[in-house]
Amino acid sequence: MKLFKPTLIALALVAVVGCNEKVVEEVKAPVLDTEVQKQAYGLGASIGMYMQRNLEEHDKLGLTLNKDLIVRGFVDSIDGKAVIEKEEIQALLMNLDASMKEKQQAAAIAASESSLADGAKFLADNAKKEGVTVTESGIQYEVLTAAEGDTPLATDTVKVHYKGTFLNGETFDSSYKRGEPAVFPLNRVIKGWTEGVQLMPVGAKYKFTIPSDLAYGPNGNPPSIPGNSVLQFEIELLEIQKAEEAPKADDHAAH
Repeated sequence: MKLFKPTLIALALVAVVGCNEKVVEEVKAPVLDTEVQKQAYGLGASIGMYMQRNLEEHDKLGLTLNKDLIVRGFVDSIDGKAVIEKEEIQALLMNLDASMKEKQQAAAIAASESSLADGAKFLADNAKKEGVTVTESGIQYEVLTAAEGDTPLATDTVKVHYKGTFLNGETFDSSYKRGEPAVFPLNRVIKGWTEGVQLMPVGAKYKFTIPSDLAYGPNGNPPSIPGNSVLQFEIELLEIQKAEEAPKADDHAAH
């Protein structure tokens, strides 16, 4: 993922003006009386939000950039007084991009290794808890709301409400937050879902703890899910739609 592109340098640098406290203190409140003025300010604000996200990512990876120098480079450039030639700027930004990729890869590997160790310990401890059942494949589940009736086949489409969390409790996906159930073919999702939901009657609600090899594996699902992540899902089965009745898969399904 390229955080800086030579073709976007001018736009990206504008945003940093908003990060410089001295500049903010000296500039009066903007005049936004006309639509054109608001459009100009809106463009700057949009660029500022884009730049803020990128600078935060650099900070996290130990590549903090001096905001005063970024602002100075922008001002010098629009005044035609840049002290670095365009070709050198492009080379510098390519090197910065390469450094970012290298650090991102190292961070991803570290997160994956940490997830593997934490996940193994969690699964071992969780399997001993009362009410937890472990399937032959290694899926662990608890029945939160029991029900009786038909259970789906892998070829069926299901309508569910669900919440997906990491082992620390952080939610990474939720149909509840979106305000509508998810609908998807059961054989088009992660293996842990395909196997686990087939255990559920309509009206039941289960909590699944899914080993990484039955979820997203060593590669994870960037950028939200690190490699080797053990994931937990609370799933409420609302409806089974047989294969011949199945609509198009929901884009939000955990595939």
